[in-house]
Amino acid sequence: MTSAALPPKAPLDDVMLAMDVVDTLRHRQDLVTRELEGVNRESQLIERLRDLYHQQGIEVPDHILKEGVAALAESRFTYEPPRPSLQLRLARLYVTRARWGRPVAAGLIALLLGVGGYFLAYKPFVAAQSEAARVELAEGLPQRMDEVYDAIYNETKVQQAVTQAAQLRERGKTAAAAGERASAERALAGMTDILDTLRREYSLRIVNREGVQSGFWTFPEINTDATNYYVVVEAIGPEGEPLALPILNEETGETQTVTLWGVRVPEAVYASVEADKRDDGIIQRNVVGLKQYGFLEVDYLMPVSGGAVTQW
Repeated sequence: MTSAALPPKAPLDDVMLAMDVVDTLRHRQDLVTRELEGVNRESQLIERLRDLYHQQGIEVPDHILKEGVAALAESRFTYEPPRPSLQLRLARLYVTRARWGRPVAAGLIALLLGVGGYFLAYKPFVAAQSEAARVELAEGLPQRMDEVYDAIYNETKVQQAVTQAAQLRERGKTAAAAGERASAERALAGMTDILDTLRREYSLRIVNREGVQSGFWTFPEINTDATNYYVVVEAIGPEGEPLALPILNEETGETQTVTLWGVRVPEAVYASVEADKRDDGIIQRNVVGLKQYGFLEVDYLMPVSGGAVTQW
């Protein structure tokens, strides 16, 4: 079809006037309802519209008024919202993307980083830690037990240390094979204590300095008719340094690491030490015993009763 055959377009002013008529009718629902209740009342509505525009100083041709009334009846120039649908929701999301896009993108990035970190970093780390713990329990701990046992065997001068270490090693390896890490570590710690004890060298001396008791006596709670006598001692190393040693307190049953403790002695020994100090304020025979390298026990140079306390 040629352009000559197309119907002529209405002037823009006429279209605008027709839209204004429709708009007026939409805002004057009382007028529309009243005038269109009957039949063939279009002419009356047009007349009222003409008067309404005339009062505003606007002259609107009748054909424009008719066009506006017809447009109202046909719902022209009236926006009808689309019905809800998936396409409509997607379109609205797209239009409002500037408002929600950035926080959603940030959330997605955070989610991706979290998921990626979990699968690419955390899970491999946990797996590596688990594998390292398994290897340590299956290989590392038994190997260290063998190393400590060999050191004890080579450095000890008493069979007792080898016997105790062998028992602990067997117990520790059995626990490691069963996956009992705590028991295996306790066995290794026991073997290490034996080795540390073998390597210590010190002299056990009665304390003889101002402000510190050289001895004391107590009544044991379980037998108040008896009296326990103690001399206060300290372990002095090869370089003259005091050593902190684990001492079992016979009154509490607890082991404490201390630098001073009381060794229980017979009453005669206590009296002898007391008289030695009273003589000139100096304890001449102050060495209670010697602990030599390679041995577990102190070689006592004076009689002792075999008990100790860490508090008095």
